[in-house]
Amino acid sequence: MKRNGGKSVHSNGPKSIWKQMRFNLLVVTAFAVSAVLGLTLLQDTLLENSQNVGQSLAQSYSVEEERNITVFEMLMEFGTEYLDQQLQENASHESVQHWMSGFFDTVRNMFGTAVIDPYAVVDGEIIAANYWEGDETYDVNQTEWYQKAIAADGAIAFTDAYMDAITGRSVITIAKKCSNSNDVMAFDIFPENFQVAVNPQNLPEGSSYYLCDTKGTLLYAHTEMPSDSEEMQEYIKRLFDQIQAGEMADPEDFIYDVQGAKRGAYYTTAPNGWMSIITVPFSTILGDLQTFTIWFLLLLIVLLLIVVGMSAREYVLNRRIERTNETARVLGNSYYAIYRVNVEQETYDMIKGSDYIRGCLPQQGAYTDLLHQLSSVIESGTYQEFQDSFSIENIRSLMLRRVRNFGGDFRRVFDQELRWVQVQMLFDESLNRGEVVLCFREIDAEKQRQLQQMQLLQDSLEAARKSEQSQKNFFSSVSHEMRTPLNAILGLTELAGKYVKDAERIQDYLDKIETSSRQLLGLINDILELSRMEQGRMTLDRHSFNLRTCVAGCAEVFRPQAEKEKKKFEIAIDLREEQVYGDSFRVGQILNNLLSNAFKFSGEGDSISVSVRQIDHQKHAKYQIRVSDTGAGMSKEFLERIYIPYERETHFGAKHVLGTGLGMPIVKSLVSQMGGEIVVESALGEGTTFTVTLPLEVAQEEPEVAEKKASHSAGTADGLQGKHILLAEDNAINMEIATELLHMHDMSVTQAWNGREAVECFRNSPPFGFDAILMDMQMPEMGGCEAARMIRSLDRPDALEVPILAVTANAFAEDIAATVDAGMNAHISKPIDFEILSTTLRDLIQIREEQHKE
Repeated sequence: MKRNGGKSVHSNGPKSIWKQMRFNLLVVTAFAVSAVLGLTLLQDTLLENSQNVGQSLAQSYSVEEERNITVFEMLMEFGTEYLDQQLQENASHESVQHWMSGFFDTVRNMFGTAVIDPYAVVDGEIIAANYWEGDETYDVNQTEWYQKAIAADGAIAFTDAYMDAITGRSVITIAKKCSNSNDVMAFDIFPENFQVAVNPQNLPEGSSYYLCDTKGTLLYAHTEMPSDSEEMQEYIKRLFDQIQAGEMADPEDFIYDVQGAKRGAYYTTAPNGWMSIITVPFSTILGDLQTFTIWFLLLLIVLLLIVVGMSAREYVLNRRIERTNETARVLGNSYYAIYRVNVEQETYDMIKGSDYIRGCLPQQGAYTDLLHQLSSVIESGTYQEFQDSFSIENIRSLMLRRVRNFGGDFRRVFDQELRWVQVQMLFDESLNRGEVVLCFREIDAEKQRQLQQMQLLQDSLEAARKSEQSQKNFFSSVSHEMRTPLNAILGLTELAGKYVKDAERIQDYLDKIETSSRQLLGLINDILELSRMEQGRMTLDRHSFNLRTCVAGCAEVFRPQAEKEKKKFEIAIDLREEQVYGDSFRVGQILNNLLSNAFKFSGEGDSISVSVRQIDHQKHAKYQIRVSDTGAGMSKEFLERIYIPYERETHFGAKHVLGTGLGMPIVKSLVSQMGGEIVVESALGEGTTFTVTLPLEVAQEEPEVAEKKASHSAGTADGLQGKHILLAEDNAINMEIATELLHMHDMSVTQAWNGREAVECFRNSPPFGFDAILMDMQMPEMGGCEAARMIRSLDRPDALEVPILAVTANAFAEDIAATVDAGMNAHISKPIDFEILSTTLRDLIQIREEQHKE
């Protein structure tokens, strides 16, 4: 300090520095507050987005789990329904046990013994697929599954997971009581078989998926966390209890996992009470936000400690603030209008406004003026909802409940056009006391997409409901139609056993059993045919055939039925070129379906006609097949659904006609694949006419081929007497039937019970010791295709020449292709048509013998 004229002169350096420090401190503080607010909002948004994604994934996996359960429920419904029918018909205990064993074998064959363990309680006695020594003394009345099934009274009941007394493994039981008794059918299903197809790519990094029963017992887990089962179950039970207590409903709620990491949990509960849970690490949700926050706080502390030297770094700080402001501006640009609303003073501050509002209102003013002005642009029908949602009273209520984000979608007028906008009220403690932010964002394009997606979802749901109802009707029809011939077969077989000495009666029973068996086979073929068509796996076999012969042969089969039912039946064929290229089997299939319908839906005295004519005479000609009847006809409404699978006409007498509703869809698919057209004309009470137009290439049959075919039309078994056949078949009954048929026609048979045994029999036989080989495809140890390949590869003169015929129940085109690829000469489908088998054997053996003569 110096003396100067009696005045003290103090240096202003420290004061200036302190002022600068205070300024820098204020700048740092303001920056910190804005950054914390931005980080908080960003964190809230990330947590909310994670909750939305997690809930959607949990719902998706829960729906898939429900679809898995539906399969078991359908089997349960079918089993109990049939069991109930058996019991109502007073079937013997042995019959019930025999049917139950067959049903259990079918269920286990479908899903495997490690997937499902079926059993039932009939008259207090356990009938199980897996017998165990405690069955006779086990008190089912004390079991949870039995009690639940009785209490459910016909509905399917589920248990929680428990320890199975037989296997010692954790199981879940689903059970259902019969309608007219306390007999119960139950399936034990091991929890690991309830797993859904979790796609790790759909889950956020490090996420886990869990499926729990109603008590929180873990049924299935998909997780990367290493832990033993007890530790994992304890963790899941703790998580389950917190969810039940409502402690995981907020996006910010979390739980510490077995490794001590924070995780968000998102869940959904299925109709049966099971809970699907998705957990996501907070480190994945927030990403680099936590790291950034820590570094920011450290930087803030450092800045506060060295505030004196802040001036030297002012440029850097300004740049950082500018970048933050740019980010805020980018976020702000997403909204066309932003207002700060003071709830206590009931005023607004226009941060950003639309051109229209800026021209009508000042930057600041009464909030009621803002709402009033918005009434002129918000869609009139929804303005009252908008006003109620964003009134001062409702905003106060939301703030008291600490609702941070509230909003809705409305339509607003832009240039005389209504477009969708999203209005959001944002609340945070970092704002001034009593203030919220009101934001307006245009979302018209996004909303339109959402509405379109919603409409698509609704349409899909409606289609799914219709499909489900159609399939329910189909299964009901199939169940009835399969039981009808099956009941006849079983009943007639039982009657035949009681009249073994009455040859005439036995022959009548056998004829009826054959008719019922063919009816059941036809039904199975229709179901398989439609399934293949729906999967796009049907193929056409193009070859030369005589159309007149094909049509006449198919139609004449129905003449005895017409005479028996007293119906007039006419066949008219007008063809110039009869020999064509195409699939004669499929043409016959089309005609057979149309004629079957005509006979089904016509009565005594009605007329049925078949006409075939050639409507042009070129190389690629068109042929028209018309099937008409004067029967019941069809309603106009049903004509629109006639080609939809499972649909059936129910007017007039049609409701009493058996059928699955598969015939016409099959015909439509066949005609379409052959490049043709089908037209139907019908009216109720006036009859029906189907007109099928097929493009078929005209062919010329060589005379020697026709002569050869004619020579082969002689007796089916001529020329086969004394032939030695190697028969490979693993089923004892099928082996007995085939052997007896061959013996009846003076052929000798060597039996082989699997593919490996067939190869050894052929290898150990003398050259040309076997005239032909009949080979099943699916056999233990070695299948038919592999056996055929090994036989063809043997080093002996007859290995490549011996005819090998596939005689198998695998009758699809890909099965035939597999046999050809394996070196087999022909394919005979089961049930065996001995006429076709004999003809095929004779032709192949004759070709082989003629080659040796040459």
